[in-house]
Amino acid sequence: MTSPFRLEAASRTHVGYVRRRNEDCYLQGRHLFAVADGLGGHVAGDVASSAAIDALRAHDRAVGTEDLAETLGRAVSEVNETLRRRIRERPELTGMGTTLVALLWSRTDAALANIGDSRAYLMRNRGSGESTFRQVSEDHTYQHLVAGSGAVPHLSGMLARFLDGRHDGRSPDLSVLPLQPGDRILLCSDGLSSYVPEELIHNTLGSGRNPRSTADQLVTLALDHGGHDNITAIIVDVHNPHLQPYANG
Repeated sequence: MTSPFRLEAASRTHVGYVRRRNEDCYLQGRHLFAVADGLGGHVAGDVASSAAIDALRAHDRAVGTEDLAETLGRAVSEVNETLRRRIRERPELTGMGTTLVALLWSRTDAALANIGDSRAYLMRNRGSGESTFRQVSEDHTYQHLVAGSGAVPHLSGMLARFLDGRHDGRSPDLSVLPLQPGDRILLCSDGLSSYVPEELIHNTLGSGRNPRSTADQLVTLALDHGGHDNITAIIVDVHNPHLQPYANG
């Protein structure tokens, strides 16, 4: 299945300066990219995130553009079923959970799935005077989903949706994103987005650096801002295959 585009990706993760273990896990595949963030304070967040990514690996394959959303939605359902099965086999894991943001690419389009507060950002027309930058996922926290949540103590930052093996309210947001050459997509855990100002993320994504240098710089920024949480970033660049993407690193 030939594509008119070429994707280049890089990823980096860091435990940060506060956590004892890294409960983030990620997948940088050929067609599928994902970040899972195990829920801090819950049982075995690292088990949940790694189980989620392991379940996704089977879906890192070429699919038709018309099947992108259905395929990715089914993959997320299988992640939730995997968590349910793990908990059934090991009851001591009851309560574990994870967020998930995932991108499945085919030819000129990508499907995006997210549940929780791991994020996806899109920069378009990078390097031009008409570049745009926006968050293309929605945070599933009470702060964003419940009217008047800011007036309720200890509520607004809490996750309203995540994957934990249950059926109720655990479905992801799914959307299809038409791609263009020059697009740059960032998938990240909230260890980056919650601590690094959006303007700095914007400026870093807009640099001339290649994906690996950009991912390194984003993680460094999160560490410079305290490194209070696990940090994971995946950069995906969309190229015209006939053009040289970078003059330097």
